[in-house]
Amino acid sequence: MASAPEGEVPVVIHAWSAPRSLSTSLMYSFAQRDDMDVLDEPLYANFLRVTGVDRPYREELLSKMDPDGNKVVKDVIFGPGEKRYRYCKHISKQRLPNLSNDLMKKGKHFILIRNPLNILPSFDKVVPPSFMELGLGELVSIYSELCQLGSPPPVIDADDLQRDPETVLSGLCDDLGIPFQPQMLKWEAGPRDFDGVWAPWWYGSVHKSTGFAKTRRYPLTLPFAFYELLEQALPFYNMLKRQVRRTVGSLETPLPDPPLPVPANKKILVWVGDELLPRDSAKVSVFDSVVQGGDAVWEGLRIYDGKAFKLDEHLDRLFDSAKAMAFINVPSRDWIKDAIFKTLNANGMFDNAHIRLTLTRGKKVTSGMSPAFNLYGCNLIVLAEWKPPVYDNSHGIKLVTATTRRNSPNSVDSKIHHNNLINNILAKIEGNLAQAEDAIMLDKDGFVSETNATNIFMVKKGIVLTPHADYCLPGITRATVMDLVVKENLVLHERRISLSEFHAADEVWTTGTMGEITPVVMIDGREIGDGKIGPVTRQIQNAYKVLTAGQGVPIPRNADA
Repeated sequence: MASAPEGEVPVVIHAWSAPRSLSTSLMYSFAQRDDMDVLDEPLYANFLRVTGVDRPYREELLSKMDPDGNKVVKDVIFGPGEKRYRYCKHISKQRLPNLSNDLMKKGKHFILIRNPLNILPSFDKVVPPSFMELGLGELVSIYSELCQLGSPPPVIDADDLQRDPETVLSGLCDDLGIPFQPQMLKWEAGPRDFDGVWAPWWYGSVHKSTGFAKTRRYPLTLPFAFYELLEQALPFYNMLKRQVRRTVGSLETPLPDPPLPVPANKKILVWVGDELLPRDSAKVSVFDSVVQGGDAVWEGLRIYDGKAFKLDEHLDRLFDSAKAMAFINVPSRDWIKDAIFKTLNANGMFDNAHIRLTLTRGKKVTSGMSPAFNLYGCNLIVLAEWKPPVYDNSHGIKLVTATTRRNSPNSVDSKIHHNNLINNILAKIEGNLAQAEDAIMLDKDGFVSETNATNIFMVKKGIVLTPHADYCLPGITRATVMDLVVKENLVLHERRISLSEFHAADEVWTTGTMGEITPVVMIDGREIGDGKIGPVTRQIQNAYKVLTAGQGVPIPRNADA
């Protein structure tokens, strides 16, 4: 048995949790160790004395436990002991402002959490539930304070502990710097001499146990009266859940976080509805029409040197699409602009940024396709990211022709810039499988329409050609480039163009807000021209660069910025 030298203070392990979180089972687990003594909520009497909270066992508890919190911290928690370690089970709400700073500064700390959905159905057996009684807000405060002290505590989840106790306990011991002992997994049924006087009210099921009970396959029914309390508590639980060790066995092995194309986008603020939210909190309701049926319209915007390029043209198309889709309660142009500018300012994005602007039909009162269920008004999303052009505009890209045909206006008019992009996505899948950057889409008659993501141009004997916008989206970048072609004293034809004409073209490029002007050097294995970027393409690229540097709506900033 490992023991502390006589007269020395054991290494204290502080276990912070909310009630009904398997904290007593975990205390029993640590009590099985041969190097550990345990204290069951040593600060409980101080909590009752200071707060005046009533409990069925209040008087008995106050008569048997020292109610002087700081004396308990000094003489009990950090007092001499016989074992090498001392485990202190703490309920988070019992950490009161009158306690010594030593409580947080000394010893090793960890946090045990449990989903309030699994706590609330049985919580009111002893006391009425409240946000304070749940203690999740205080757990977040404890976590933050320990982080500020330079010692972020390990966080474990009760559901994981029940599902795979050995893995969780082994990982926790590793984080605490103590060896795992297999006897922590089992204990004899019955009460313990270190149980608090409140044990008869709370510990009945634990006294019947001999180990960590398996988690229920299905949750208990949540009492409707606790619904608002669940809404209050869940964000705090989720905040801590993100800190949980990711090596535990779960229903599905968690995937590692993938690398981002631009790492700076890990910490961005996104406008959703009427507020700015951190990236991981930026979500829409499951009742939103964009979830129910992809029912939303969108635009892509680029930011150059403090200006939003072609902002009004993009908003014109957004409103046209919303009108074509019979959206109601659409926000005003000024309100949307204000949301865009607030998002850019909050992120400090004034150059080399891209915005995905989405206007959904809004939240529904019940699931279903019908717009008659959309009674809350539209929902705006402003997703601004640091994003250079997404294609290789210096060396060019390869395209393949998809078997998926572009939508006909007889079915879905591509002039409505709608979020239901299944037609484009199917073509993009073909491009991905062919290891090409994008895929050309033909119309129903076999003529080239556009790619899955961009409009397309070709050059033959000095003449610039682009397909009619009968089947494709008449892109704003497309229109801008058509104007540039004329201003550059080049001949422009807009007509039906067959695929073989593109195969035999001298030059090809694509246009789009996200990619700008992108040279195409190969289509379906055929080299375009000499396989290099042609002179007309470079001429248009240069003219476009000059245009974006000089035009755009200035992004307003605070006077003291």
